[in-house]
Amino acid sequence: MKIDVTSLDGAAAGSLELNDAIFGLEPRQDLIARMIRYQLAKRRAGTHAVKNRADIWRTGKKMYKQKGTGGARHGSARVPQFRGGGRAFGPQVRSHAHGLPKKVRALALRHALSAKARDGGLVVWAAASVDAPKTRALKESFEKLGLANALIVDGAECNANFQLAARNIPQIDVLPVQGINVYDIIRRKKLVLTKAAIEALEARFK
Repeated sequence: MKIDVTSLDGAAAGSLELNDAIFGLEPRQDLIARMIRYQLAKRRAGTHAVKNRADIWRTGKKMYKQKGTGGARHGSARVPQFRGGGRAFGPQVRSHAHGLPKKVRALALRHALSAKARDGGLVVWAAASVDAPKTRALKESFEKLGLANALIVDGAECNANFQLAARNIPQIDVLPVQGINVYDIIRRKKLVLTKAAIEALEARFK
């Protein structure tokens, strides 16, 4: 699969042959959905908690006599039936993470990349670097290129000036190739890869 390479200012910079085993698959929505669910579950804090009847401090005295009242028999004011009592079956601190095989995770990433390539959301740059960390100048460049909502993935190390200039632009994410993931690819309309990022991905999935 061949794709045109451009520069940050929109000028043509040749073309590149993409590996069909990474960018030319028929996207499987079920794999992508499983991976997104895995990622979002893993990032949940899981710090939600309620007080059950054992955590409530109230007197242990029997509320009223056992017989003769005509009402139900109660021995504790801490039970969930009463105002101020503990909560039954409420959430407790726990991890929401669940397992997903390593091969499935790798395959889901390849399908997410293929999905972007198929729907025309993949852009390849020769490099992602600027001379000075100026947000306004970079934002103007993005407007000329039509990038309003994008994930930009560079090589092993991102250009420091580019990261500083882009970090305050809404709906623009910049990641090194090690941080590329299915959720960030799918949540942005455009995926911008540098040549260095493509080389690293092809080496990773070789």
